[in-house]
Parts: sequence; structure tokens; C-alpha cells
Amino acid sequence: MWFPFSLLTVLLFLYTGAAQKHNEPQDLVRSSCVHASYPNICMRTLSSYPGPPKNPRDLALAAVKVSLSHANGVSRYLTTQATASLKGKSKRERAALTDCVDQISDSVDELSKSLNELTHLRGETFRWQLSNAETWVSAALTNEDTCLDGFQNVDGQVKDDVKKKINNVVKVTSNALYMINQLDESRGKPRSADP
Repeated sequence: MWFPFSLLTVLLFLYTGAAQKHNEPQDLVRSSCVHASYPNICMRTLSSYPGPPKNPRDLALAAVKVSLSHANGVSRYLTTQATASLKGKSKRERAALTDCVDQISDSVDELSKSLNELTHLRGETFRWQLSNAETWVSAALTNEDTCLDGFQNVDGQVKDDVKKKINNVVKVTSNALYMINQLDESRGKPRSADP
């Protein structure tokens, strides 16, 4: 009778340990997203991201990749809108679209540079690289906001579509900046410490 009970105990212990390991990436996403600017979007985009994050760096990388993917999609949409038939578009609407294409193209470049920097973090230059990534993601947010500003005096369906798409990019980019800032915090203080 002792043997089956001990076997059951061992199996239960192994199952519990495996279940805890399986939930660790979800716990990291959940605990990291709870204080993000847009926690629901953060949870939705990062918990379903392929290759679950194992640490704050993986999470920051995933968040920037999500932002970059959204920005690329909006860039394609804007380029299509800007080059589509000019019929029915006001001069102001065309100018706003053209400016927005440039702004979002700059955002894509800045997010790409941030992703590259985060991918190659090294101990001796960690703080400098992280500062670069934070600066570029902040600049991407500014460009996205500037794009929206260009549509203030424009009416129509294109404005509504652009606003919706850009606001979505702003939200995931804001969350990416938060994750990068958390990466800095997870590294600990003082600022001169190595990873």
C-alpha cells in the first residue's frame, strides 16, 4: 500500500512543478502588463506572442516587435491611401496623408533601431544601449502623435481610419516603451551595475 501512495505523491509533485513552469511566461506577462499604459492590449498582444518571454528582455523585445509590426502595417496602409486616386481628397487631406507617411516611416526606422539595440545588449554598454532604445521608441511615439496632429482640420472617412490605426500603434508603442523602462528597472540600481 505504501508504494502506490508514494508513486502518486511523486507524480503529483512532478505534475505541479511542470504546471508551474508552464505558467511562468504567462505570469511574467501578466505581472509586467498590469502597470503598462494599456494593460489589456499589453496582455492580449504579448501573451499570444510566439516564443513565450522567459525574462524582461524577451518581453521588451516582443513588445517592440509588436509595435514595429503594427507600424509597418499602418505604413503600408498610409502609402496606399496617399498614392490612391486623388479624386475626392482635399488638398489638406492629401498633405496630411503625405506627412503621415513620412512620420510613420520614421517611426518604423526608429523602432527597427530600437529592436536592433535591444537584441545586442551587452554588459559594458547596457545603460547606453537601453537609453538609445528608449530615445528611439519615444521618438516613434512623437512621430505617431505628429501624424495624428496633421489630421486635426481634415474631415472624412480617411481621417477616421487613420486615427483608429495610429491610435492602435500609439498604444502598443507606449507599452513597448514601458517594457523597455521595466527592463532598466529589472536590472537594478545603482546605474553603474553590470547585468
